[in-house]
Amino acid sequence: MTELTQDIPEITPERPGRLREFWYYFRENRGAVFGLWVFAAFLLIAIFAPLIAPHDPSAQYREHLLQPPFWQDGGTLTFALGTDAVGRDMLSRLLHGARYSFFVGLVVVVVAAGGGITVGLLSGFAPRWLDTIIMRVMDVILAFPSLLLALVLVAILGPTLLNAMIAIAIVLQPHYVRLTRASVLAERSKDYVTSARVAGARLPRLMFVTVLPNCLAPIIVQAALSFSTAILDAAALGFLGMGAQPPTPEWGTMLAEAREFILRAWWVVTFPGLAILITVLSINLMGDGLRDALDPKLRRS
Repeated sequence: MTELTQDIPEITPERPGRLREFWYYFRENRGAVFGLWVFAAFLLIAIFAPLIAPHDPSAQYREHLLQPPFWQDGGTLTFALGTDAVGRDMLSRLLHGARYSFFVGLVVVVVAAGGGITVGLLSGFAPRWLDTIIMRVMDVILAFPSLLLALVLVAILGPTLLNAMIAIAIVLQPHYVRLTRASVLAERSKDYVTSARVAGARLPRLMFVTVLPNCLAPIIVQAALSFSTAILDAAALGFLGMGAQPPTPEWGTMLAEAREFILRAWWVVTFPGLAILITVLSINLMGDGLRDALDPKLRRS
């Protein structure tokens, strides 16, 4: 009887896949799930804005200047959220503004993360003197207030949306450099890296194939938070006249154009501000959920 029981293999519970495990911990954070749904809606609006928008965002209807939303006296469903000072439909401009905000966030994250990860990997594997130089340069950039440094860079390059994206990407890059370097230093001393060295792996393979995949969890969280930071900074630069220029339907530029009408036409300021608030809040909530799901120390038992 004992021989039979010894021959029976021990049955161990099957470990769930990584994606299912990630979703299990992510959905425990209800705020993160709400942020994910709002972000998905934001993405769909950005993609299909030309099909959803009822009017051309730059078309001016001079007979409907500062028309209120449809639920107020004088409003009409033709312009559901009202019009601005030159008769442009607010709903159409908000929908197209989502495209600019998503484009800004995507480009800034790709540029900042791409450059920051590369420099961080180089710093983590570089000789001590080169590592020191790189980190001191990053410290100098971080010593300046981010928005002020972005303003200076845009003033040098010129006030356009493209230059604003370049400036924001440069400002955010040191965060990726420091985060990647810290992760690389933590991974370099582990056994699998030593085994790869002994097996003859060259430095580029060691950096990008062996070590980098194990450093991605905090970088993904930083990318989500940088997305919202990029949208906020782009709106701030647009509000100051250093980002997208009129008549571009960018949310910060819309706020700048509506400043003088804030007392007699509340909708021209409120709706762009709410769009920025809801979008940034949802992305930050989603970033918190990503942090909780990807970091084993923060996972709930």
